[in-house]
Amino acid sequence: MTHAEQVQEFHYRLPHRSAGARPGSHPGSSLGAGQEFVSHMNLHDRPDPRRLDLRASLRSITGEWLVRVNRQRVGVAVQALVDVSASMAFGARRRKIDLAADFVESLAHSAFRVGDALGLRAFDHAERADLTIPATLSRGLGSVMADSLRHCDTAPGGIEGLEDVVQQMVGREALVFIVSDFHWPLDRLGAALDLLSHAFVVPMVLWDAAETEPPHSDAIAPLRDAETNVRRTLLLRPKLRSQWRDAVADRREALNALFAAHDLRPFWLTGRFDADALSDYFMEACA
Repeated sequence: MTHAEQVQEFHYRLPHRSAGARPGSHPGSSLGAGQEFVSHMNLHDRPDPRRLDLRASLRSITGEWLVRVNRQRVGVAVQALVDVSASMAFGARRRKIDLAADFVESLAHSAFRVGDALGLRAFDHAERADLTIPATLSRGLGSVMADSLRHCDTAPGGIEGLEDVVQQMVGREALVFIVSDFHWPLDRLGAALDLLSHAFVVPMVLWDAAETEPPHSDAIAPLRDAETNVRRTLLLRPKLRSQWRDAVADRREALNALFAAHDLRPFWLTGRFDADALSDYFMEACA
C-alpha cells in the first residue's frame, strides 16, 4: 500500500453558504453556473441565452423570455493554525506534534479531494514564519506540511503566538482549525477567537494520556513541565492522584465552557487521529 493510500480522509462541510467566487463543492451564496435552481429572471435583466427556459417562458402570463438562475457551488479557504510550542513535543508514546502532523496530512488530502486550497500557519510564542505555507491547492501539499511539523524545532509558547496569527485573518471567511493542547491561561483566548468571527472555527484539542491520568504504579514520580522544562518530584499519594484527575476535569470543563460561549464545539484528540470521528463531528455540527 502506498503512502497516499494510508492517509486518512474525512468529510467536512460548513453550516452556512459561502461567498467565495471560485467554483468548488460547497453551497455558495453567489449566482452562477451551478446546479441549484433559485428562480427565473427576465432575459433582458439577465442576458444569458444559454439558461433560457422555454417551458417557463411559454407558461409566463407576461409573455417574457425567462432564464433559469442558479446558485454556484464554491471552494472555501481552509487554514490550519498549529501550535508548535514546547508542550506539543510531549507524548508518552507519540508526540502531540506528530499527531498534529497526522491531522494536517489528512486535512490536505481531504481538501484537495473537494478542490479547496489549504494554508498552514504555525506558532509558539509568535508566528513561525519558517513554517508558514500560503493557501494552495496541490496534491502533494499534505506530506510537505506534515514533514515540516514533524521535524520543526519547538520553543516555549503562549497565547501571544495565536494572537499574532489570527490578527492576519481578521474579517476573512474561511474554515479554520486551531490545533493545540491549549496549555496557556485562558483569559485572552476569548478575545483571540473573536477575531475569527467571520470564520467557521474548529478547535482541535490535543492531549496525551500521560497528561490526563497520573502514573498507575510509581509512588514517587519525576515530572517535567513540558513548556518551561522545570523538573520536580512528587509523591503520588491517593489524595494527589484525585486532585490530578479533578484538575484535568476542571480544565476540560473550562475549555468547553469558553468555546461554547463563542458558539464553538471542540474536537478532542488523544492518542491517534480518527478521521471517521471528525467526519461525524461535521455531520453533527451541520445537521
